[in-house]
Amino acid sequence: MIVLGIDPGSRFTGYGVLEIDGGRETVVEYGVLNLDKLETHVLRLRHIYERLSQVVERCLPDQCAIEMPVYGRNPQSMLKLGRAQAAAMLVALNREIPVTEYTPKEVKKSVTGNGNASKEQVWYMIRSILNITDADPTLGLDAADALAVGLCHAHRQSRGGKTTSYRDWESFLRANPDRLG
Repeated sequence: MIVLGIDPGSRFTGYGVLEIDGGRETVVEYGVLNLDKLETHVLRLRHIYERLSQVVERCLPDQCAIEMPVYGRNPQSMLKLGRAQAAAMLVALNREIPVTEYTPKEVKKSVTGNGNASKEQVWYMIRSILNITDADPTLGLDAADALAVGLCHAHRQSRGGKTTSYRDWESFLRANPDRLG
């Protein structure tokens, strides 16, 4: 199974493609769409759609997992974030690729064992889990988040959609010794 994970944003959109074969997770491709250079929100949405369409054409994912916006202080920012998510979702939906949404807490808990983990903790765990070396400067926080969304989906699929809870880091590491680098 090939999973496209997306961390949508109105300024930066991260994406990551994983090939899942049994319990083996292999990185196919990842990156970040920098939308800051585009003058209007409409142009940013078009850029998200066009660039992610290219990723889908190259990688041919079977499923798409996307982080959903869940809260925000500024209603305008939330509206823009929701539109960015919709543009990304349409790429998959127009190609009849199933889309599953995950909250940020679900994603963080899936890869770190802590639903309140920082972006830096997610980045560290993604590098460890997927054996991405320090020498790869292209793995930014947004791309790591997108790969985390893809891993969250893969783990959920392997358990038939069920989640596993951990009380703390220690119990997470005991249950997942293969995730230590």
